[in-house]
Amino acid sequence: MTRDMAGFAVTLGYGDLPEALLALLRRSFLDTMGVAAIGSTTGLSRIARKGALALFGPGEAGAARMLMDGRRVSPAGAAMAGAFMVDSIDAHDGTTPNKGHAGSAIFPALLAVADAERARGRAITGRDFALWLALAYEISYRAGQVQHATCPDYHTSGAWTAVGVAAAAARMLGCDREQIRHAAGIGEYHGPRSQMMRCIDFPTMVRDGVGWGAPSGVTAAYLAREGFTGAPALTCEGAAAEPFWQGLGESWLTLDHTHYKAYPCCRWAHPSIDAARDLMRENGLTHDRIAGVEIRTFHYATRLAGHEPKSLDEFSYAIAFPVAAMIVRGRIGVGELTEETLRDPEILRISRATTLIDDPELTARSVAQRWAAVTLITTDGRRFEAPPCTPRGDTDQPLGDDEIRAKFHGFADPVLGAERAAEMERLASRFDTLGADGFAALSDLVLTRTEA
Repeated sequence: MTRDMAGFAVTLGYGDLPEALLALLRRSFLDTMGVAAIGSTTGLSRIARKGALALFGPGEAGAARMLMDGRRVSPAGAAMAGAFMVDSIDAHDGTTPNKGHAGSAIFPALLAVADAERARGRAITGRDFALWLALAYEISYRAGQVQHATCPDYHTSGAWTAVGVAAAAARMLGCDREQIRHAAGIGEYHGPRSQMMRCIDFPTMVRDGVGWGAPSGVTAAYLAREGFTGAPALTCEGAAAEPFWQGLGESWLTLDHTHYKAYPCCRWAHPSIDAARDLMRENGLTHDRIAGVEIRTFHYATRLAGHEPKSLDEFSYAIAFPVAAMIVRGRIGVGELTEETLRDPEILRISRATTLIDDPELTARSVAQRWAAVTLITTDGRRFEAPPCTPRGDTDQPLGDDEIRAKFHGFADPVLGAERAAEMERLASRFDTLGADGFAALSDLVLTRTEA
């Protein structure tokens, strides 16, 4: 049975959300806010916030605080600044079938609309926010699958998160079914159909498109509320879309296809990083004994390359350098997101000695998951080979709650301070149980200035 998107968006209630989905949303809340905290320190984020202040002043829609900043702009401006902030550190949740990310657009966008509504006197509970998150994730995932199946170009996540954000934000604003249809259509039409492989081949601050997908969705919702038309969204309606909306509200793509990142770089590099880490540990190897690395992986991943990244953007879209960093340092965390790391002579030596091999078999297998096989070559000519593997963090190899918490604190504590981060963890980990006052307290924690 196909259930129409707008009917789903207007009738879904908190009681319809499975406990497993609520647990996932709590996890994503905490994970995304940790990434936002460290993201607030990047040059990309500072530029985006400066741009939002210059271009998106508060208006009749109200004023929303920018994520981890506190200064007020329009809801669209806060969505833009927050999405760029989260996306500036490539460590947020994702969905493998869509080759992209939803939370990096959804959280900043919905927090912005919610904050503008709160500023106008509306009480918003954690249950409310959980419902809106669930709508935005599920609609984004399904719209994204349609778009990837029907469009010839590989476009960024901003293209399809604009649809989910638009529908969820329209529900937040009290729109009816027809207005939600139009919001989705407006968001789809004006969402950024940006070319992902351009950013892979030439990494810059444009990243995954969510910096425009989030405000496009927010703007679409406000326009639809005022009577602007845009339906149908072709990713939500019509014969081509229909198969992807089967079972809407009965099965949840969000549960089946959300993954979490162990490392702050492109997901396509993660199986190679995991394999190199395991080979080093299992064989008692030290980096001074590594003469070369061979990585067999799928075609798109070989285009990451990144033997000598000159910026954090180039580091994020690389394989050779992050793998070398894992070999040399045994970790990839906040300490590796520095200019000093990019100049580390030992990491550069191994990165330059890394060969990426386009493997047709692994390309064919890398539809549902991402595959890679790594061989380490030592200075005495020995070869240590790892079998093809997929990355940790998928549903078949999930990161544990302790790993998510450790990742959050590793990112957040140096920026927010341990006390504020601990309170954020306490509230985010049960956000959907919070009343209006409790959710307001959590909002204040994530929407006020960081120490950076």
